[in-house]
Amino acid sequence: MTKIVNHWIGGRTAEGASGTYGPVTDPATGEVTTKVAFASVEEVDAAVAAAKEAYLSWGQSSLATRTGILFRFRALLDAHRDEIAELITAEHGKVHSDALGEVARGLEIVDLACGISVQLKGELSTQVASRVDVSSIRQPLGVVAGITPFNFPAMVPMWMFPLAIACGNTFVLKPSEKDPSASVRLAELLSEAGLPDGVFNVVHGDKVAVDRLLAHPDVKAVSFVGSTPIARYIHTTASANGKRVQALGGAKNHMLVLPDADLDAAADAAVSAAYGSAGERCMAISAVVAVGAIGDTLVEKIRERAEKIKIGPGNDPASEMGPLITKVHRDKVASYVAGAADEGAEVVLDGTGFTVDGHENGHWIGISLLDKVPTTAKAYQDEIFGPVLCVLRAETYEEALDIVNASPFGNGTAIFTRDGGAARRFQLEVEAGMVGVNVPIPVPVGYHSFGGWKDSLFGDHHIYGNDGTHFYTRGKVVTTRWPDPADAPTGVDLGFPRNH
Repeated sequence: MTKIVNHWIGGRTAEGASGTYGPVTDPATGEVTTKVAFASVEEVDAAVAAAKEAYLSWGQSSLATRTGILFRFRALLDAHRDEIAELITAEHGKVHSDALGEVARGLEIVDLACGISVQLKGELSTQVASRVDVSSIRQPLGVVAGITPFNFPAMVPMWMFPLAIACGNTFVLKPSEKDPSASVRLAELLSEAGLPDGVFNVVHGDKVAVDRLLAHPDVKAVSFVGSTPIARYIHTTASANGKRVQALGGAKNHMLVLPDADLDAAADAAVSAAYGSAGERCMAISAVVAVGAIGDTLVEKIRERAEKIKIGPGNDPASEMGPLITKVHRDKVASYVAGAADEGAEVVLDGTGFTVDGHENGHWIGISLLDKVPTTAKAYQDEIFGPVLCVLRAETYEEALDIVNASPFGNGTAIFTRDGGAARRFQLEVEAGMVGVNVPIPVPVGYHSFGGWKDSLFGDHHIYGNDGTHFYTRGKVVTTRWPDPADAPTGVDLGFPRNH
């Protein structure tokens, strides 16, 4: 019997009422294993109404109450991390170790939320004028929404809702319809931890659900992670409706390798950063820029390592890389490799014909490595979101930097070198929001914020860290003057001497 994933509204499962469902496949077999209910406008409205009702009390709850629930949620999440990882593997396809790593990175933000009391401390200036004090405080917004992508169905929601609810907001999540089960399990664990009904809600669906969240007058802010065209749409539409927006878009992350770099370390890093999680991550390294005469040697070292990657079902402990999320996406990724030679690239490895015995209907693709890729090639210009690595050549550091900075994306980047001066110069000159020095995937830890530049971010706030706290709260400044009790009217004795 096909599994059905329903909504979570007001602290309980809400069966889909629209009559519309979407298929969820096991990427390793291509088999439809699950149906997910798609929300109507009325169902989205019901989730927002539940969140609005819950906010009346949750927004006034104590920090101790909120953090106590989050501590219990953290313990439950830790205890169930294998179960959640299995749900991710079954619907996304990534190998179990990758899925466990995803849960661990989500836990970092739960940790941050458990200590939110420090982040929410206000400021006070006394005696700014005679008997006048000024204080600054931060207060929650109300109902906020998150719209999250398929590639990290547990981690990205946890980049949003723990901070949002810790700050006193209530939350409506619209996860990817391609792998929805993890989000519902998180909702169940939050309820088990004691989160009041309606504080966290999940509605599944497509553009109907998204557009209603963007337009709903009771939704005060929207967080989004996904492709650049959709991020731009989310930002434009939600902003026009008066909402606060953080919309994280796509990427084309470059790794510069200078002639003095440890080439074995650089090759190891390039392979793990390009092909880990099948390249389906916005922080993947998809372009290596080899500077000077090291290009041929570096490409050969990458090829040697890439050919040894074991590709297979995500639930096989021997697998190091799983399938892609859908057949449509698999075919699109393959098209970039198929057209690369005609656009001037040298195809070193072509993984488009790869399959797995016994799982021939899975969404399989092998490792592809393209060398001497011109910047005019589609394989370089587009965010492929698959296991395809482009190598570009540059004669000098300046030429390599120009290649990176000419890209419309500015999410993450890295440099590999032994020269501290070159690394320092790069981190100041490169136009990207996250920079790694001999670190290929510079995803910040939870107490620093994640976000890119240029077409990789729309909105003023990065996600999680201090930016996350500021995004989910608004500031208020209070100026106060109290008369001195000694100046009380005659006849009122407050017990203060009048001879001071």
